[in-house]
Amino acid sequence: MKRAKMTVFKNAFTAVLVVALAGIMACNDDDNADSGNRYVNNWIYDNMKLYYLWNLDLPKPPGKSQDPNKFFEALLSDQDRFSWIQENYVELLNSLQGVNKEAGYEFKLYLEGTQNVVAQVMYIKEGSLVDTENKDLQRGDVITHINGTLMTLSNYQTLLGAMSENHTIEYFRPTAEGNVDKGTLSLNTAEFAENPNFMSKIIETENGHKIGYYVYNFFATGPTSSSTQYNDEMDAVFSNFKTQGITDLIVDLRYNSGGAEGATVNLASLIGDNVDATTVFTKRSYNNDLSAALVSQYGADVLIRKFTTKSQNVGSLLNNSRVYVLTSSRTASASELLINGLKPTMDVFIVGDTTIGKNVGSISIYEEDDPKNKWGMQPIVVKSYNSANESNYSEGFFPDIVDEDNSLLLKPLGDESEELLSLAIDHITGGGGTRQKSTARSRERISIGTSADFKRGSYNLVIDDERVAGAIKSSLVE
Repeated sequence: MKRAKMTVFKNAFTAVLVVALAGIMACNDDDNADSGNRYVNNWIYDNMKLYYLWNLDLPKPPGKSQDPNKFFEALLSDQDRFSWIQENYVELLNSLQGVNKEAGYEFKLYLEGTQNVVAQVMYIKEGSLVDTENKDLQRGDVITHINGTLMTLSNYQTLLGAMSENHTIEYFRPTAEGNVDKGTLSLNTAEFAENPNFMSKIIETENGHKIGYYVYNFFATGPTSSSTQYNDEMDAVFSNFKTQGITDLIVDLRYNSGGAEGATVNLASLIGDNVDATTVFTKRSYNNDLSAALVSQYGADVLIRKFTTKSQNVGSLLNNSRVYVLTSSRTASASELLINGLKPTMDVFIVGDTTIGKNVGSISIYEEDDPKNKWGMQPIVVKSYNSANESNYSEGFFPDIVDEDNSLLLKPLGDESEELLSLAIDHITGGGGTRQKSTARSRERISIGTSADFKRGSYNLVIDDERVAGAIKSSLVE
């Protein structure tokens, strides 16, 4: 059987790994390597046997003639909520870099009554078609119909699946005086690379606090795996924070469901107190065979990743050595890795909702030059720990100030009266975060999901350490 190219390892390491794991690559004699699904499924099983975190629990291969999606799912551990596979590896890699075919807005789903579903817009992406075509859609707007059909519990997933193509919405705009019917809006879609650096500003308070506020919506180093554009822009944000002499920092990760480990390390290195390139940020635990092969090739340091030394670091400026993090029920993976990695270095104070609870990471496995196999998969291969050997967030991080952020009336992000931001400011300035909730009518709203749930690139922690993922052209950290 043709051995699939594993793009996460250099050629020299591949030889070591094959020796270390000899015997597990054998294929059944009666498998026809040239027959469609069997060919792909052999590739799936071989690589899962090598790299999957729970490789010792893999079942006997199910029927290899079945659809690769079903074959892959049949291999997954009961402990695995996050591994996934996609028929086109290019689309998989693009999604991990924040490139999707879309109109350019993110939303949160709510149950209305007993059957109807609505989607409330959380933010509009700068540079998207909604933005550049000046469509009258804004944060807080509530969508009731897609392509002329009312969303209900029985059809909303199908309707939302159509939003990667041109579509229409019917929506209203909540105001303090009541709901304003906005009618029907036609929205076009295109492949779009979102910039995760959404907003930064400095908020000065009457009692002398100078608060840096930073909205970061996913972890990526740049629009391509070889680019550092987004990290460079992040550095510039914190350079300004440092120059302006901030006394407090609020990092808004409520819409951040994951991304690249490299971007996570960059952000952590800008925030952590008294950290540099000698300080451990995260420790990794792979399956036993993979760990042994990695250590044999690169030494024990391959199982850790350290902070970097950043001249723009603001950690020493922060009152009480504390960073405030705003979270939601979609805050996940790389965002949680950031929180966990910072905890041994400073006080991480969380405002918002309980996070997803993903303390594991993945790699991108695909075959660049095999015309018989265009599939890509993103299996979980590692469990993450911080420098204190803590990885106890599989149920999520519980906030210090709880607010599910389900208000019907949404203020613009960055507005000092916006719900989560105002709670953090209140705590910073001595109010204890006890501000009254902005609207009583919002508290009974039942959230049933977000737009991130419908994007394969969400909830990922992708290991992009050169020693582990040296040949990957696009890799992210969940």
